[in-house]
Amino acid sequence: MSEDWLVRPYMMTRGRTRPTGEDFDLIAIVAATGVPSPSAGLTPEYLRVLAACRNPISVAEVASATGLSLGVVRVLLGDLRERQLVTVRHAAEDVGVLREVLHGLRSL
Repeated sequence: MSEDWLVRPYMMTRGRTRPTGEDFDLIAIVAATGVPSPSAGLTPEYLRVLAACRNPISVAEVASATGLSLGVVRVLLGDLRERQLVTVRHAAEDVGVLREVLHGLRSL
């Protein structure tokens, strides 16, 4: 492992290991609320996460789609939620999501 790999996630989250506010379940569904203004000052990592959230997507899928670690994604999503740039639905609130998860598990 290179030092860059170890330092970069730390820098993306400014040393934080947990999101602000409530934590994110792996299967929580997140969706972007719109396009941020250029003056929002978002880093490329935040923009990648927002792009992945154009359509509703699970937290685990955001990590996979962006190539970022799950811990980093959770911290970045917490910041975006605080700025009201993403919404979060917990899977327990959405019976359809639970059915899809169950169907996916059965197909394994």
